[in-house]
Amino acid sequence: QVQLVESGGGLVQPGGSLRLSCTASGLTFSMYPMTWYRQAPGKERELVAQIRSDGGTYFADSVKGRFTVSRDNAKSTGYLQMNRLKPEDTALYLCRFGDGWGQGTQVTVSS
Repeated sequence: QVQLVESGGGLVQPGGSLRLSCTASGLTFSMYPMTWYRQAPGKERELVAQIRSDGGTYFADSVKGRFTVSRDNAKSTGYLQMNRLKPEDTALYLCRFGDGWGQGTQVTVSS
């Protein structure tokens, strides 16, 4: 059974940065991709970024050039680094690994 623990959200001003973490257990971490989603009130869940087991990455157009993803297989942890944040990035961010979902961490971008 996959278990995920997220951390790192918060309130940040436009232009600021945050790093989200997602620590997984229950699967061999190095073998699976980690995917980040976000969901804003009244909107559908959106795939934001993914890092595959081989280190390859994918980013939604809305975050390309501002967000990066990384993983530390030794720590079974994935990271979403968010730079140059905009108010429209405000959402609940969730990580997905295997068939499990993180609990979500709120990111609010506001002055």
